[in-house]
Amino acid sequence: MNKLRHPTIEVRVPASTANLGAGFDCFGLALQLYLTVRATVLSSPGNRSQVRSRGSKGSSLLARVPEKNLIFRAMQHAAEREGFALPPVRLAVHNAIPVAGGLGSSAAAVVAGVSLAFAVAGRAMPTASALCYATELEGHADNAAAALLGSLVVTAVRMDGEVLAVRKAWPKEIRIVAVTPDLALETKKSRAVLPATVSRDDATHNLQRSALLIAALEEKRFDLLWDAMQDRLHQSCRERLIPGLAGILQLPRAPGLLGIALSGAGPSVIALATDHFDAIGRSIAHHFECHHLAATIRCLDVAPEGYTISEPNQLPRR
Repeated sequence: MNKLRHPTIEVRVPASTANLGAGFDCFGLALQLYLTVRATVLSSPGNRSQVRSRGSKGSSLLARVPEKNLIFRAMQHAAEREGFALPPVRLAVHNAIPVAGGLGSSAAAVVAGVSLAFAVAGRAMPTASALCYATELEGHADNAAAALLGSLVVTAVRMDGEVLAVRKAWPKEIRIVAVTPDLALETKKSRAVLPATVSRDDATHNLQRSALLIAALEEKRFDLLWDAMQDRLHQSCRERLIPGLAGILQLPRAPGLLGIALSGAGPSVIALATDHFDAIGRSIAHHFECHHLAATIRCLDVAPEGYTISEPNQLPRR
């Protein structure tokens, strides 16, 4: 007599960096650093959902209680919005994305949860719905859109909450040097230091440079990216939360270096570069180290694809 089998589904979601300097809450860029979640449906009566996490520093400390775990919460949110019930599942999480590091760890978790909810229910996932649900949980669309779609994504949120997203090709010549200090910084805290209003001059400055960044990438005018990434809306406000950031943002141009920006809400810093990746990473890390913060340097390619989900395979019932 054959044993019953559990359907198992695996989703892989890329990390992301947001803003790229001037494009506050607008630009998201997917990176080849991944969160992988394997979900197994537990069909025996009385089973309860469970999770275990491993990977980058802090991953093993992520909430194991379903009601507090972000992946589970995203699954439940999508199911409630769609009007279907979820079976209990066991999640095995491998996370390579720094937790609270400014590289989209929470967005990856949310996208993983939303996509798994649809997959476990055997339903196709409309991109528009996934973007909406992920944005509702994240509070902003940039990282989530990049995690869903891959590459560079430009987003805007309509008054009715609909998320508009346009995916753009990314030049293969440009890699991302991401430097993460040993400093956890919650997005909520980083956003709390931002002013409620900004001057017209500062708003115009960022609007011009956001438009310039897209034009420069399309025309391969990489010489313009340094100016296109200059920000007046958020980075200077966050300097007091991130020791070393002020000096990093004042670094001069260097061979291979196209531009530097705070990654999302921080504390990671990214550099766009075409060469001399190690030297660029070390020069950024040095400023963190001068403030007694160890730093991890990663040289990453842009992820051309967003989340991917496997076909369910079958594992023997335990």
